[in-house]
Amino acid sequence: MTQTSATPQFNPAIDPLEACLRAVLAYQDQGMSSASLRSRVAHGQGLWNQDTLLEAADSLGFDTEVGEIDPALPGLPMLPALCNTHEGTVLALLAMVDDASVLVVDPDRSDRPTELPLADLLARLSGTTVSLMRRNLVSGADGEEATHAVGRHGHWFWGPILRSRWVYVQVALAAFLVNVFAIASSVFSMIVYDKVIPNNAMDTLIALLIGVSVIFVSDFVIRTLRGYFLDLASAKADAAIADSLFEQILDARLQSKRGSTGALASTLKEFESIRDFLTSATLTTFIDVPFALLFLVIIFVIGGPIVYVPLIAIPVMVIAGMAVQPQLKRLTKESQEDGHHKQAILVETLSGLETIKSLGAGAQMRRRWQEAVTHQSHIGLKSRMLAQIAANVASLAQQFVQVSVVTVGALLVQQGQLGFGAIIACTILAGRAIAPMAQITQLLTRMNQTFVSYRALSKVMEQEREHQPGAVFMARPEFKGAIEFRNVTFTYPGASRPTLQDMSFQIQPGERVAIIGKVGSGKTTISKLVLGLFKPESGAVLIDGVDVRQIDPADLRAALGVVLQDVWLLGGTIKQNIALGGHFPSDAEILHAAQLAGVEDFVRQHPEGYSLRLGERGEGLSGGQRQAVAIARALLGKPAILVFDEATSAMDMAAEAQLLQRLKQELDGRTFVTITHKSTMLQLVNKIIVVDQGRVTMQGTPEELVRAQQQQQAAAQAAAAAAAPSNGMTVA
Repeated sequence: MTQTSATPQFNPAIDPLEACLRAVLAYQDQGMSSASLRSRVAHGQGLWNQDTLLEAADSLGFDTEVGEIDPALPGLPMLPALCNTHEGTVLALLAMVDDASVLVVDPDRSDRPTELPLADLLARLSGTTVSLMRRNLVSGADGEEATHAVGRHGHWFWGPILRSRWVYVQVALAAFLVNVFAIASSVFSMIVYDKVIPNNAMDTLIALLIGVSVIFVSDFVIRTLRGYFLDLASAKADAAIADSLFEQILDARLQSKRGSTGALASTLKEFESIRDFLTSATLTTFIDVPFALLFLVIIFVIGGPIVYVPLIAIPVMVIAGMAVQPQLKRLTKESQEDGHHKQAILVETLSGLETIKSLGAGAQMRRRWQEAVTHQSHIGLKSRMLAQIAANVASLAQQFVQVSVVTVGALLVQQGQLGFGAIIACTILAGRAIAPMAQITQLLTRMNQTFVSYRALSKVMEQEREHQPGAVFMARPEFKGAIEFRNVTFTYPGASRPTLQDMSFQIQPGERVAIIGKVGSGKTTISKLVLGLFKPESGAVLIDGVDVRQIDPADLRAALGVVLQDVWLLGGTIKQNIALGGHFPSDAEILHAAQLAGVEDFVRQHPEGYSLRLGERGEGLSGGQRQAVAIARALLGKPAILVFDEATSAMDMAAEAQLLQRLKQELDGRTFVTITHKSTMLQLVNKIIVVDQGRVTMQGTPEELVRAQQQQQAAAQAAAAAAAPSNGMTVA
């Protein structure tokens, strides 16, 4: 697909491929705003190209078919489709209206579908076409769409696996051929000993050598192809599953988060256990187990009673492996929990290393680390001992099988029932029959680890998401800026008492408001509810009169410029940090936001300028400088609503004064909410809301609050004066 229109100038507001995909989604009652679509698709800066389109369609649950328009005999692709034209534009072909007209969206002219005559449309089409076919994802028993988290191909785990089911069928077929070819060496040995050597049949030996060489070469090729296809299928599943997991982390509601960040990161690492199982030799061993029956049948045909030897040994090996599994399963789960705890300590230490050093708390953290490592090592020792016992039983059984087959064979040879070559053949076949069984303990242990990892990841995938499967939001690309809290009550997960209690207030579009109060009164929680990061237990948070739960979080956050209390910067350049989350910001826009926030004041003095690369979490900048970058990021794009939570707490007085002076004009016409303890910020606002213990205690203009405070002080002084004589006190 082409990525530019006929117009040479790039208009970031209109991306033809993105607009066409949105038109297809809207036609299928899955409408998304531009901000919503961009938040759901992984792509870099710049216009979409064909690869971006295919990736976006796949992540949104579409199968795609790429084709070409035949200039000699133009025809329509399967609809809906995106098609190039001779003019260099892209059209979204939605459906046939009748035999002579097609419903089309031309994003260069309008986002509304229009009917075009089929003949005129065919005359315009040229080049590449991409047809979009909605996949049938996981459904309920009654055909209703699933309510749990799904990935690109249905169930987050089984969907990608089943998508490659034919590859696994081919792997199983290859395993069958490999096991059939394994019979060749034993049959070769038997014929040589029983036929070739007694009869000195050298020509037969040469023919056998040629035949067995062909089989061995074929076996090599098939094994190589089996490994390749298994890795290929696993790699595809790996990419899809990993993407679903990361999307779940990004889209999960903060209220559903449980445990520490380190524990969550450790849980996500459990996916590596599943991936290793799908790509390792353990899986091929699992496939080889059923073919042990084939070798037993061949042993019976060649050696008759010799087959009883492996038939007795196999149950012993399986029982030994199965006996230790319940204990191994319990230990595996304990080891996983210990691993999560150890990872949590490590992440906590690394993220707070400066504080730990400054407090001299290294010894305490080291003790916690040692306790976690020691306990996990103890659990690992128990697991290894149990697995080793079962493995030793299997090894002992293998040795007895080899000796017993030769012994029984010798007795049969003495009785004239068997030849020498049959003994060798049965020995080889018996070894092949019990080899997979000897690995049954390792196989079951790996399966236990995989199942434990799968259950841990399933709990993550079951967490409530901001975009629940089947949920469709009305696109709201523009907001006026009205905010209302209507009887809102909210309690943090695990907290014993509500943070906000029956809170109500209104902020009009363009109003500038300061929310003040004591520490822990619920001010920051207000900003998190406005952002839609949490949902109220009761009541409603409204933006422009609409409950935020009805607004796509991407649309909501695109209309908000936010500076959180805990400033987070990524490891990258200052320019990248300012542009983070923006939609194709120009250098002029970035520079304007940087000048307003005061970033320009310290960047222009550095030789690298805006290309200055920061460390993790913005290392290399002071606290005030980090806040300046965060403010520039919030101002970029001129959002309708600005929410500043202690945005200048780390700035010096001069930098803050300059910032406030620049913001006074910039805030005109925009809703501004600042959560602050600093009186200097109040010069920007025309309304103050006082919060105490999760409730609004006072609200009004600064002048009204000053008068109310003076009246309260006067009343308190009068009460004190009236009470003084009754206490027998005199006033000098």
